[in-house]
Amino acid sequence: MNRRAFLSLVPVAAAAAPRPQTTIVWRPGADGYHSYRIPALLAIADGTLLAFCEGRKDSRSDAGNIDLLVKRSTDRGRTWSTQSVIADFATDTIGNPCPVEDRTTGAIWLPLTRNPGSLNEREIEKDSSRGTRTVWMTHSTDRGQTWTPPVDITSTTKDPGWGWYATGPGNGIQLPSGRMIIPCDHRRFAGQARHSHVIYSDDHGQSWKLGGSAQPDTNECAIATLSDGSLLLNMRSYHGRNRRAIARSIDGGLTWVDGGLHQDLIEPVCQASMIRYDRRFLAFSNPASTRRERLTVRLSSDDGNSWPHSRVLHEGPAAYSSLAALPDRSLGCLYECGEQTAYDTITFARIPLSWLTTSNT
Repeated sequence: MNRRAFLSLVPVAAAAAPRPQTTIVWRPGADGYHSYRIPALLAIADGTLLAFCEGRKDSRSDAGNIDLLVKRSTDRGRTWSTQSVIADFATDTIGNPCPVEDRTTGAIWLPLTRNPGSLNEREIEKDSSRGTRTVWMTHSTDRGQTWTPPVDITSTTKDPGWGWYATGPGNGIQLPSGRMIIPCDHRRFAGQARHSHVIYSDDHGQSWKLGGSAQPDTNECAIATLSDGSLLLNMRSYHGRNRRAIARSIDGGLTWVDGGLHQDLIEPVCQASMIRYDRRFLAFSNPASTRRERLTVRLSSDDGNSWPHSRVLHEGPAAYSSLAALPDRSLGCLYECGEQTAYDTITFARIPLSWLTTSNT
């Protein structure tokens, strides 16, 4: 038997699904900043990708001189522009990006939170005598190339009894009605329970209002629309069980019903991302462990009740992440990861749908 005939009898293995393509977007110590943290990713209507993060000037600490930065990609994340500074309030902390695009006007709205750089979260939670956490908004009308000076929207979006406050981080959503919703969290003074909550705009970003709060012991959260038009809030949990908390709303985020803990979504008490991927799927990402490691991406076809499709994107240390649906039906993920620590890089991955829906085995 000749070689050609022999080879024709050998079973051919199914072609492996294309693997995610990764690019490092930020690395500590580069371009004038000690560290980069808190990624947020937005894919806008023309296909441009916007990557946001906090540039931490002097240390990796959550307090201190922190600016808000952006990079742009017009080739689906293969290459990225040099970074631009969106907000810099001298030595103050400004961050927690959570962008949303208005499909009607094309404007990109970006909420941020600010506090004196000399104060940490615990100090802000105690009282406001030395300063507090305030809420700010900027926007872009040229696909993220330039941004308006941030304006203070605290008076309409923060309860006076709240100390700590954070927008996102991650992304907001827009409902078919045009309402834009930003997931947030807060904590009342004197160490009272944490709560996730939302803010919203019904006038294309001209004004922002405070929406409803979720159950106690919840924190950084992600929001998505469900197939019936209701909303799902997926939340960092302080219930001591290493599971994500969920809540649902049927009135556009004005009130929330406690959905308990999701037993399939393990977490080490950390931020996570969740988006409506397309009409079929929700997508979710987080460090799926009791430690900040194993950055995992999941898909659900039943409105988040179960997550049967699951792949580990990064086995080693990993922390915050942000997802976006890309025009070619792949999934973008901007995430913190490394080999030594979870904060060695902020990396972008373009993830084929076939890789997510193919078994690991």
